[in-house]
Amino acid sequence: MTKIKLTAGPFEFEGLLETENAPLTCAAFLKRMPFESRAVHVRWSGEGVWMPLGDYDFDVGHENSTSYPAPGQIILYPGGLSETEILVAYGGVHFASKVGQLAGNHFVTLTNNLDKLPELGRLALWEGAQKIVFSLSD
Repeated sequence: MTKIKLTAGPFEFEGLLETENAPLTCAAFLKRMPFESRAVHVRWSGEGVWMPLGDYDFDVGHENSTSYPAPGQIILYPGGLSETEILVAYGGVHFASKVGQLAGNHFVTLTNNLDKLPELGRLALWEGAQKIVFSLSD
């Protein structure tokens, strides 16, 4: 499996790309690495931070989709009913938007510092958007 590093605000996490379960999403994401954005606290989905990406096109459909990512799971919603987005779950999530429930492609699972994820969530909620960078790990 391909290892990645996620730097979000002052926190660093390591993770694995879910290449077996979401090969098209992982391949599309790898082409865009390092991927940099800003993460804000989710509006409707519960305990997560998200990167709203508007009409950004990863040119993938749905695969390995879930509406309930577990803490440490990262999903990509490729667009359609709502805008393209990436969500990082830090607690209970029921993935949704103003149009209702959505399902995103689970393509990354974080493997360390999971105890820091709620701190990232609180920071984004109370202090605002946090810089977030996905890069390949050594």
